[in-house]
Amino acid sequence: MHTPSATDHTGAARGTTDGVAAHAATDSAPVAGARRPPFPERVAAWLNDPQDPFWERPGPTAAQQRNDVLGTAVFLVVALFSAVLMHSYAGVPETEEPWEMYVGVSALILPLAVRRRFPVGVLLVSSVLFFAFYYISIAAAFLLAYQVAYFAALYAAVAWTRNRGAMLTALSVVIGCMALWLVVELTITRAYAEIVEVQEPVDGPIPQVLAVQLYSGLVNVVYFGGAVLAGRASWRSALQRHRLAAQAERIREQSAEIARRAVVDERLRIARELHDVVAHHVSVIGIQAGAARKVLDRDPPAATAALRTVEESSRTAVGEMRQLLGVLRAEDEDARGSAPAGRRPDPGLADIPTLARRHAENGLTVAVRTVEDVPGDLARVPPGLGLSVFRCAQESLSNVIRHSTATTASLVLRTGRGPEGPWLELEVLDGGSPRSGTAGTGFGLQGLRERVRLHGGEAEIGPRSGRPGWRVRVRCPLPVDGSPEGAAAGGQRSVGGSGA
Repeated sequence: MHTPSATDHTGAARGTTDGVAAHAATDSAPVAGARRPPFPERVAAWLNDPQDPFWERPGPTAAQQRNDVLGTAVFLVVALFSAVLMHSYAGVPETEEPWEMYVGVSALILPLAVRRRFPVGVLLVSSVLFFAFYYISIAAAFLLAYQVAYFAALYAAVAWTRNRGAMLTALSVVIGCMALWLVVELTITRAYAEIVEVQEPVDGPIPQVLAVQLYSGLVNVVYFGGAVLAGRASWRSALQRHRLAAQAERIREQSAEIARRAVVDERLRIARELHDVVAHHVSVIGIQAGAARKVLDRDPPAATAALRTVEESSRTAVGEMRQLLGVLRAEDEDARGSAPAGRRPDPGLADIPTLARRHAENGLTVAVRTVEDVPGDLARVPPGLGLSVFRCAQESLSNVIRHSTATTASLVLRTGRGPEGPWLELEVLDGGSPRSGTAGTGFGLQGLRERVRLHGGEAEIGPRSGRPGWRVRVRCPLPVDGSPEGAAAGGQRSVGGSGA
């Protein structure tokens, strides 16, 4: 059984900050010619995770907190019973009262009830009590439950602290104080020498005082180093579970995307078949109608046969079209879960502020701004182009929520005119960092580029130059006034410049 003074041998953590941990993580991969990180940074990377240094373990659930309280109560009862047994067969030193032993062991155990909710605070409080009761009640300090309680506090600090910088700082303070105390014990108070003086002399291979010091140090390296190792293993196990859950979610999203694309491919196949059916029957109808017209006067039976063929071809075409459209309608109802009561109008530029407000409800504040080269430009955008730009904005903002740490984003709609005519531009910016473990399939960005390409536009997607964050810029040409698309845009609503 060891005394508190030996805990300076932990050596499993040294103080640093989250920034140092991040630096150690980024420098963890060997690079030719790169300097080796200092020892504190290497310790920080070892305690955290080099690939994901900013991950924060979720706090304990309500059930876990209840279990902590119940477990602490049971542990306290067992510890007090062991203290009664110790008091009954070994007594307590004459310099202290029995109640001091009971208070000491209780004081060190009770903070464990909130060890997962306030791990750093519990570690600091337990360290102060651990030192104090060594002088107040040496009987409490030598109880096994007393030592186990401090072991649990140290383990919980390494395993559950979300702010790793605070955890490393607290460990550094505790280890520094223990090291200073040990120096005092060895040089001024001569505690180990006094322990040897009350024992019978032993003729061993190592001097008695040195043997006591080495034995105590070895015991505490295993004891407290084990607490740090166990806490680190628990923290990394939680990180691994988080990664597996994120991977499972990503696989689920990819599977859904693959299934959706399979449906889209099938619909394209049906559309091609529909085109072929209609083209074939219309061609037959045209040929037979022309033949009937030419022989109508001189050969009525032949004209009648030709018209009968026209009638049969038209009915066959309508029947096959209904069959193919029925397949499409059934697939759409299956995808939606039920038949739609009525087709909702396609969204457009006017729905972008509503889109921004929906994302604000999910934690992403979006500032929407419009810049028109000529007042009314956005109101004249064709519905088809407006739908595509809306989908691009939808995909861009969804990517910010899924793949970035940003909580704010800006969305700008602007129009202008160049040598090749008027254009419409969408720009979405955020200032966050990539969120670890959220790599997507790339289908969304590929679909975005395809939409823009169909309108003869261009898309620039990638990290912002010289600044953190991501940038999506889409520019499409606007049809000149008087074109069919321009005329169709008469019903397009204007976009409000409000932010969400």
